[in-house]
Amino acid sequence: MKEYNIAVIAGDGIGTEVTAEGIKVLKIIEELDKDIQFSFTYFPWGCEYYKKTGKIMDDDGLEKLRNYDAVYLGAVGAPEVPDYISLRDLLIKIRQGFDQYVNLRPVKLLRGAPCPLIGKSQADIDMIVVRENSEGEYAGAGDWLYKDKPEEVVLQTSVFSRKGTERIIRYAYELARREHKSITSVSKGNALNYSMVFWDKIFAEVGKEYTDVKQYSYLVDAAAMFFVKDPARFEVVVTSNLFGDILTDLGAAIAGGMGLAAGANINPEKEYPSMFEPIHGSAPDIAGKSIANPMAAIWSAAQMMEFFGEKKWSNKMIMAIEKVLTDKKVLSIDFAGTATTKEVGEEIGKQLRKIYTI
Repeated sequence: MKEYNIAVIAGDGIGTEVTAEGIKVLKIIEELDKDIQFSFTYFPWGCEYYKKTGKIMDDDGLEKLRNYDAVYLGAVGAPEVPDYISLRDLLIKIRQGFDQYVNLRPVKLLRGAPCPLIGKSQADIDMIVVRENSEGEYAGAGDWLYKDKPEEVVLQTSVFSRKGTERIIRYAYELARREHKSITSVSKGNALNYSMVFWDKIFAEVGKEYTDVKQYSYLVDAAAMFFVKDPARFEVVVTSNLFGDILTDLGAAIAGGMGLAAGANINPEKEYPSMFEPIHGSAPDIAGKSIANPMAAIWSAAQMMEFFGEKKWSNKMIMAIEKVLTDKKVLSIDFAGTATTKEVGEEIGKQLRKIYTI
């Protein structure tokens, strides 16, 4: 019996709605596979918690999460709480505190998913973005000088260490080699004459050990253009924290929208728990209306299963999502449907049961 202990931070807005459906799907797996057992522990952290306590999560939050196998996050954010507080005091705190230095975001056009690019198919949009997740532009280093005075100056310092840069690039190379895919580095070395020149240098250095992998480099502005014009040229993409954040939202747009945008924050060595989340945010404008699309949350749960070594179940979960997309009978409003969040989740669970019996 394989037991997986999962900490759930449903968070704010639609986070509570979509994680509920992801957990239902995991419970179906538990029912169908007698060798798998899940336990879920819920933590009430997020902006609502902040409004009550003045803290996004408890001071000893990392200690409380440390012994779980994974963290399943819904979304964090509310109009009344500045985004930098909710982001830095929970999401980034967990990512950095647990050294989740790999952020994996699939940009893959599933069967049946809508694509805004004319003439593009599944074969054209099938990449994985490996985003550095622990330092870079989100390191939190800097200063605010002479605040509220005419000579006010702010400094936001990007941090690129050799250790941090080399390990994310090596991770991406290993993934490309394992999957027999090409690798593309995205940087901005022509303008950022320290950080990105350094990034390019490390990418070339590590690449000498992976001569069997086709290697490409793009400036981030050119990469953004080709994500839209010619996404087929990208298979494994490795890039910095900020560029990865921006490019994967663009990637979500060309692969069906934010309702299909999943993400994994990985500590590959498993010294700490990894965290899995849809990347669409808390969407306060539709929270409580039961119209949010749970597919991204379920896809991120599939990433969790793959991380656990349950690749067959991860694949089946994606197949179930694709079946719902191709049937087009039970779809949420973002896909021109009328189904509720719960109805979409239940339909994915129903299709998963059918797939299991095939």
